[in-house]
Amino acid sequence: MTMVKAKDLFLQLEKRGYKGRIVSIRRLPDLQKEIEGLYKQGLLDEGFYQERLAWFTFSPPDSLPEPRSIIVIAIPQPQIQVIFSWNEGALALLVPPTYVAYREVNQRVEDLLAAFLRPERYQVTQAALPLKPLAVRSGLGCYGRNNICYVHGMGSFHRLVAFYSDFPCQEDEWREPEMLERCQNCQACLRSCPTGAIAPERFLLHAERCITFHNERSDDFPSWIDPSWHNCLIGCLHCQRVCPQNRDFLNWVERGEEFSREETALILARVPLDQFPSATAEKLERLDLVEYMDVLPRNLRVMLTRMSQQRG
Repeated sequence: MTMVKAKDLFLQLEKRGYKGRIVSIRRLPDLQKEIEGLYKQGLLDEGFYQERLAWFTFSPPDSLPEPRSIIVIAIPQPQIQVIFSWNEGALALLVPPTYVAYREVNQRVEDLLAAFLRPERYQVTQAALPLKPLAVRSGLGCYGRNNICYVHGMGSFHRLVAFYSDFPCQEDEWREPEMLERCQNCQACLRSCPTGAIAPERFLLHAERCITFHNERSDDFPSWIDPSWHNCLIGCLHCQRVCPQNRDFLNWVERGEEFSREETALILARVPLDQFPSATAEKLERLDLVEYMDVLPRNLRVMLTRMSQQRG
């Protein structure tokens, strides 16, 4: 019989500002059915599904022979401001929560869980699962009208991470998906989304029209995307920054890295990372933006062009 209770685990998480929930491993087929069901109904764009959803793995690794539970954790994260110097001056761009230092944060949480569970000889290992549905179904959060997961006390300014474990699930809670009550009579995100990704005729996001989807891809931007719609170095904050649920978190912006004119020029010129000065490469690595080096030059150029035009 286990000596450790889930409530003790979550108390340790809460001391660090995190929130967590645990569900039975038996919920894996339900989670898989939810995602694949939307696809089979034709509600998910083919390109979006293949690029963003088809890589999920709905089975624990062999290194965990007797999985019993899935633990999902929400970690509060700020917006990060990154400064680029250029001919016309300095351009400050935001990077939304979830991008910066995500590997470090995920590993920190895994180490915390492992340290807590190890005395009872339980294990944890990260899971490649659809995190928003898992968080909402577990009761950790609720959907906003923009299909983003909101967690009490964090708004949408957090990142989610999930783990498989052989730790027993003592209380298995699995809810129907819920939308925030506040969203029922609010259309702030719908009105602010310039692409029509958030639509009045259905709750499910038209994710193939989301700016985030397109500015994380290396293809040229579709002709229907107006350059003025871009608002972040990577990702998008249109719907999150107008959301009343985020009112208490909008000013949570932390200073990130600053790139000189020379460093900005290297990024724009698509110089391979291994040819960057070590100090510049380290800045990109600290921001966890190395994997986006194929899209950063394009995204940055769009924003620098806007700055130049605004300054005449």
